[in-house]
Amino acid sequence: MSKLCLFISIVFFLLTIKPSFSKNQNNEKHEKSEHNFLESSKQGERLFKGLLLKRSKLKTCISCHNLAHSDTLNWNPSAWDIAHSFSEKEISDFNSVINNPIAKKMSEVHAGFQYSDEELGHLKNYLLKLKHDGTPKTKPVINNLILFLFLGLLITLALIDLFFTKKIKYKFIPIFVFLIALGYQMKMIGEDAMALGRNQDYAPDQPIKFSHKVHATDNKLDCRYCHTGVETSKSALIPSANVCLNCHLIVREGRYSGKFEINKIHAAIENNKPIKWVRIHKLPDFVFFSHAQHVKVGKRECQECHGEVEKMHILRQVKDLSMGWCLDCHDKTVVDYNRNHYYTNSFKKLHEELTKGTIDSLRVKDIGGRECGRCHY
Repeated sequence: MSKLCLFISIVFFLLTIKPSFSKNQNNEKHEKSEHNFLESSKQGERLFKGLLLKRSKLKTCISCHNLAHSDTLNWNPSAWDIAHSFSEKEISDFNSVINNPIAKKMSEVHAGFQYSDEELGHLKNYLLKLKHDGTPKTKPVINNLILFLFLGLLITLALIDLFFTKKIKYKFIPIFVFLIALGYQMKMIGEDAMALGRNQDYAPDQPIKFSHKVHATDNKLDCRYCHTGVETSKSALIPSANVCLNCHLIVREGRYSGKFEINKIHAAIENNKPIKWVRIHKLPDFVFFSHAQHVKVGKRECQECHGEVEKMHILRQVKDLSMGWCLDCHDKTVVDYNRNHYYTNSFKKLHEELTKGTIDSLRVKDIGGRECGRCHY
């Protein structure tokens, strides 16, 4: 009986500890797999950045595929784009794209590339990690903050000496320091307050590398073909992917960008997902602005507000779009009263004065261009 009890106890003990053994083994396997992935991704990062000596003669991946935002248009897809497009693909697909590309542009750039399956695996793992972690974030510039705090310290020291320690013999020195530091601080606050909400020179990365120069200048596309609302509505409107497809159903490879960027249009159509363009020119919510009023009625050219867009590869905000800038334009712009039929039956008194020669010209400010209710209501 005692032997039977001993046997049952041993069996019960083994059954109890087996799952824990299995669990520990699974944890070890998982940790080992994760360690191998991290090591492989590090090797892939070195390959991507050209840090391996045996590959130093080849053109590095990072020399074409940016890891960070750039203010000049790099026609090659960014590292982030590649990570989201190719990281899940098989090694055989990787081999076709890197070592033996079919596309004309890629075959020129990748000429002489011969990566082994092991190296391609390292690159794939690096891209997977990049997709998960994102591209390196640029650190914010805090020079103005440091200067502001330093001026605050000077103000504090000047006040302490002026009212408490009184170690400086000449009282005008701490007073002078106090006034200069406080004045500069107020200047900094004023400039930052006025710049709040303004985005002059803003040029963000877009989901597709679209060049206005290529489309408007090189290929002679009229702005109104894409921006259909510019003469009839408040907004100029951004074209849908279907409008892009009118041309790119046939044009499948760009002169500079190859197939990668144009394929994004087809992917958006196939997946029924809109292209999320980043808006650049944006006025505050309390401001009313109509493109129809300015373009159709006022006969303004796009370049007056948006700069020479037809020469831009990367679209950026040229003007600050401040109220002062708008009012300055309203003060200077002469209304072509005689040839602009929109004004034929309006502002008759002004028209009569213009005809009689009482006034030599009409400006936007004379027909309500400075009335608050025109833009704010």
